[in-house]
Amino acid sequence: MPKTRKEYTGADRKTVEKNFCAKKILVCGMGHDEYNRISACETAKEIWEALQMAHEGTTQVTQSKIDMLTTEYELFRMNYDESIQDKHTRFTFIINELHLLGETITRNKLVRKILSILPSSWESKVNTITETKDL
Repeated sequence: MPKTRKEYTGADRKTVEKNFCAKKILVCGMGHDEYNRISACETAKEIWEALQMAHEGTTQVTQSKIDMLTTEYELFRMNYDESIQDKHTRFTFIINELHLLGETITRNKLVRKILSILPSSWESKVNTITETKDL
């Protein structure tokens, strides 16, 4: 049962004040479209959860994204007519997206993956790097 203003204790007043400040900070930092998403929310927690859902999705959606990107990483190959720079850009995009979702891949695994997908013309360089075992 909600309290009337007269029934508020000092702690209740502080809680209401903190909620108001948090809501103000969240609302002031968003545009019109974002505001429309959260305009019906009454607490800062509700606003935060609505924004989180809109931008990150549910944990199932996040896990699905991670699974999709992991598969893309595992199946990653250099296209026939692709430059090393273009390949690196695509690869970095996948790794960055995984990192943003909380999945990290060790540098050693990343280097080995890159070496494994280089074209055969790079074979001598790959062998030299692999033999040094200083990945």
